[in-house]
Amino acid sequence: MTTCLRRAIENQEFVITAEVAPPKGVNPEHMLAMANLLKGKVHGVNVTDGSRAVMRMSSIAASVLLQQNGVEAIFQMACRDRNVIGLQADLMGAYALGLRNLLALTGDPVKAGDHPQAKAVFDLESVRLLKLITKLNSGKDFNDKKLTDGKLDLWAGGAVDPQLKNWHSIESRFAKKVESGAKFFQSQMITDFVRFEEFMTRVASQYDVPILAGIFLLKSAKNARFINRCVPGAQIPDGIIERLEHAEKPLDEGIKIAAEQVKTAKNLCHGVHLMAVKREDLIPQILELADISILQKIESILV
Repeated sequence: MTTCLRRAIENQEFVITAEVAPPKGVNPEHMLAMANLLKGKVHGVNVTDGSRAVMRMSSIAASVLLQQNGVEAIFQMACRDRNVIGLQADLMGAYALGLRNLLALTGDPVKAGDHPQAKAVFDLESVRLLKLITKLNSGKDFNDKKLTDGKLDLWAGGAVDPQLKNWHSIESRFAKKVESGAKFFQSQMITDFVRFEEFMTRVASQYDVPILAGIFLLKSAKNARFINRCVPGAQIPDGIIERLEHAEKPLDEGIKIAAEQVKTAKNLCHGVHLMAVKREDLIPQILELADISILQKIESILV
């Protein structure tokens, strides 16, 4: 079966994905309401897996709920909370439940979240997780034993942070993830587009793998300063913070900034990944302002 995301990547379309967080509890109503607004606007909705080490509903369970409601999901899988047995079990379970797209992550450190006393696992990290997925797709488990009840066919992507200071580290990790089977890359939040363009020329151009630029909706100057202070690697420029500070309606200004960034990204890379925490309903407005839409109407989740 081919997903909308996979088809768009294979057809070299400009790929659009968005992010939602699972509920902190058992009621998925808000998550589903936000995701339903994205139908026909994006190729897939990315569901976080314990982002910032904050406990929420399973990404797999939330993704299944999305697909039951007609929204194509991209589930995240972080290595922090599972050993290699649990990772394989969840990957097989996700596939059996109809999920096909995922983002393979190492996971944020436990101490950054709301359960700092919890024990981290990190049996694998993102590169080795991608290798494991490639094995499972070939019909073998971690120990190279045959999967007697059928192989997987997961479309796995990796994360990349083009704004890291060390070029060698960026190039090395990127190459390893491509070699390990990454089919696409989703970047961390991009604020320095000069640096991002250099990454596209210096690193990404060497590989035939699409890059989705991470675009974050900033709601106010206070929001931007909080992200700079609390999110590792975030570097929102003073100029953007000043625009938000002096705007009569900061949220509207944030929407304009995000739309401008989407337009810039369209000239540099293969797609965008939109993050609008608790205001996913504004993503269609950002895309409209940026004059971006999917090339074809999505008639069904899986074909």
